[in-house]
Amino acid sequence: MSVTVKTVLRTEEKMMRDTYCRVLMELAETNENIVALDADLMSSSGMKPFMKAYPSRFVNCGVAEANMVGVAAGMSAMGFVPFAHTFGTFATRRVCDQIFMSAAYAKLNVRIVGTDPGVCAAYNGGTHMPLEDMAVLRAIPEMILVEPTDSVMLENLLPQIAAKRGVYYIRLNRKNAAGVYEPGSAFEIGKGVLLRDGGDVTLFASGIMTAEALEAAKLLSEQGVAARVVNLFTWKPADVELIVESAEKTGAVVTCENHNVVGGLGGAVAETLVKNCPVPVEMVGVQDLFGEVGPEDYLRGRFSLNAADIAAAALRAVKRKA
Repeated sequence: MSVTVKTVLRTEEKMMRDTYCRVLMELAETNENIVALDADLMSSSGMKPFMKAYPSRFVNCGVAEANMVGVAAGMSAMGFVPFAHTFGTFATRRVCDQIFMSAAYAKLNVRIVGTDPGVCAAYNGGTHMPLEDMAVLRAIPEMILVEPTDSVMLENLLPQIAAKRGVYYIRLNRKNAAGVYEPGSAFEIGKGVLLRDGGDVTLFASGIMTAEALEAAKLLSEQGVAARVVNLFTWKPADVELIVESAEKTGAVVTCENHNVVGGLGGAVAETLVKNCPVPVEMVGVQDLFGEVGPEDYLRGRFSLNAADIAAAALRAVKRKA
């Protein structure tokens, strides 16, 4: 695994959905079993180019997400490798039973892509704001949950996801992400990435919170606190070895997620540590609340998802350690 982190974070020029569509088309060119399913959101998901390039391998299931997952499961049983797309709320809450019964319980080979994670849903509001999607699916046995950090990671992970068997949920920010990794970086599903070392506190972050955690580490360094930053992009299976190693080294932990802290990344990390290395844990995320309508910047502030919030939580964790 070779990873190079950008020293200066900048917003990527291309949307992650465009990278997703391009890479999936490249994979489909060499693997005729790859198919795409959509719930009448081709424009939003950025999948129109795939639909035009492979019309016989693209199925618009309409606004019938549960049926879409059932179709994906059926296609998997016939040997296809289906990727089914819709907004994260509809890809999880609305179709949970179909994912459980038709895909996971049947041990099929299905990829479900949920876009607009957490506050990234912005003006679509609370009804379309998946703040519990990972928690819902984390409880299903053998599910693999991945949240790519930026387009570089997404480009590297997609071929792995297409090649390996299982039921995957890809939590995808379809907008322009903060670029964390340099092109050519390689990642392993189930293994976190150490972005910055430090001995006072560990910041475990995922998705849009990764860049915030790196910024928080800078704020903490100005106060004499050395923060270790780890990108846990695979929520399940969790990287138990790296989580425990980090907790043993720093003695205090902060989890950073664009998700409800109940059952999310904080829960996954806490479950690991309570069994292996109990240390103070602070959780930065949505504190058991419903989503709201508004621009993403406002929502990040409303739900305390900024670098300053992470830094404050880190100071609390360090104080509890003492």
